[in-house]
Amino acid sequence: MEIEIATIGGYEEVGRQMTAVRAGDDVVVFDMGLNLSQVLIHDNVETERMHSLDLIDMGAIPDDRVMSDLEGDVKAIVPTHGHLDHIGAISKLAHRYDAPVVATPFTIELVKQQIEGENKFNVNNNLVKMEAGETMSIGDSGQVELEFVHITHSIIDAINPVVHTPEGAIVYGLDKRMDHSPVLEDPIDMKRFREIGREGNGVLAYIEDCTNAGRKGRTPSESVARRHLKDVMTSVEDYDGGIVATTFSSHISRVSSLVEFAKDIGRQPVLLGRSMEKYSGTAERLGFVDLPDDLGMYGHRKSVDRTFKRIMKEGKENYLPIVTGHQGEPRAMLTRMGRGETPYEIDDGDKVIFSARVIPEPTNEGQRYQSERLLRMQGARIFDEIHVSGHLREEGHYEMLQALQPQHVIPAHQNLKGFAPYVDLCESQGYALGRDVHVTRNGNMIQLVE
Repeated sequence: MEIEIATIGGYEEVGRQMTAVRAGDDVVVFDMGLNLSQVLIHDNVETERMHSLDLIDMGAIPDDRVMSDLEGDVKAIVPTHGHLDHIGAISKLAHRYDAPVVATPFTIELVKQQIEGENKFNVNNNLVKMEAGETMSIGDSGQVELEFVHITHSIIDAINPVVHTPEGAIVYGLDKRMDHSPVLEDPIDMKRFREIGREGNGVLAYIEDCTNAGRKGRTPSESVARRHLKDVMTSVEDYDGGIVATTFSSHISRVSSLVEFAKDIGRQPVLLGRSMEKYSGTAERLGFVDLPDDLGMYGHRKSVDRTFKRIMKEGKENYLPIVTGHQGEPRAMLTRMGRGETPYEIDDGDKVIFSARVIPEPTNEGQRYQSERLLRMQGARIFDEIHVSGHLREEGHYEMLQALQPQHVIPAHQNLKGFAPYVDLCESQGYALGRDVHVTRNGNMIQLVE
């Protein structure tokens, strides 16, 4: 069976992921993501009102025109998890394909919300839920099957999809860390990865996220970040002024820890910001997390400002606002607080807890620097980097290669510089660049079986 892979987006940058795998006449598309930093450098861009071609020209979404070179029909669009760099372009591109979007329940719900917010295109693709551990037949040949393997990442309900073909399995490895003691979910299913490596013709190709490939050691578990967060929050328990926390709003495990520890130190947690309300509300509705009944979630600006007024009136020492803005995003809550644009007043000595790292990208770094400067100018004390990454480091990558023993490896989710440490690791394990390690660019084709 002919096997071909189109590397469409995310092979020159971190963001706008999209990859297509053709097995015979059947094509499966993995991810359709948005490169948020390409949007943020333009003022007041509303992507939901923009045409896909303008967003492609801007470098914000994948240029999927290379799909016309694939001789087959798209049978499924499979986002791996609910981060925008993996689902943010579905509302712009999916309508071009007569295929269902297949994803886990939490991811499907987030995709649905993306589509509902779309103002330009009418996306009517069927949305099909599939749980981790389940399989689905692809196409009519009966020879191609899609499987979801449970993984751990900085968002719940993430998977690595596997396309099983007569020539071997193609494993799409974006994005994960190897967490054996996560906070809300089951551990990563390494047992299944090892089985896939030994079954049938083994693994024909492994497409791997190289975000942290250059970092030594292994990525710590979310339970490590939870302990660090508890230590910091306990250390400020006796402070009788304002404490504010920020984290990735999609990071439900971290948000639930913040909510719990706020209660432990005698403060009422409240979630503020559109994306905070969206992700936590969705996770609670689907039963992924059990949040307190009295937890307020407010996304609309007027209700947020009303809540800030109430906090100021009843005393900042009684509350822990958990807000958006950990990357210094211009319109996020924490940035507005730093600029003095909300009723919440930051006083000398107030604590701001960043339970997040700066995404290492110039736009984010500049915005975050600005946000921190504004907060410090008001006297805020900053607690930084209370976080663990959602991506594998070197030893995790080594373990995945050992488990899967792939015939071919395709580095993804980085630029050329970011691929280099992963290529070095592969070559130390007997692979060779240009033979079975395929460093590629956006818009290219890799023919694995002719």
